[in-house]
Amino acid sequence: QVQLVESGGGLVQPGGSLTLSCAASGFVFSKYNMNWSRQAPGKEREMVATISRTGTSTNYADSVKGRFTISRDNAKDTVYLQMNNLEPDDTAVYYCNAVVLNAGNWVPYWGQGTQVTVSS
Repeated sequence: QVQLVESGGGLVQPGGSLTLSCAASGFVFSKYNMNWSRQAPGKEREMVATISRTGTSTNYADSVKGRFTISRDNAKDTVYLQMNNLEPDDTAVYYCNAVVLNAGNWVPYWGQGTQVTVSS
């Protein structure tokens, strides 16, 4: 059973930092790209960052480039999102996700999300 469990969200002041973690289980973590997405109130979910299986390739949404860093530890089956210089517009529920080959089908899996609130 695929599970993704995010943690690390919270309330932070503008300009502050947070690190999110996503612990994965139920699949061979090192074989799949991993993603972080977010959804703000009243807005569609948007991709924030992706990382390749080995961690050698990453991509970011323009809105977070230079401020957020995605990384992974395949020994711990965990993906991280380091967020620096946070802005009020970063307030959202953050989700990790993976598209996993399951019984011959590519199936998207999502965690339950972790709330990040940037406010003074």
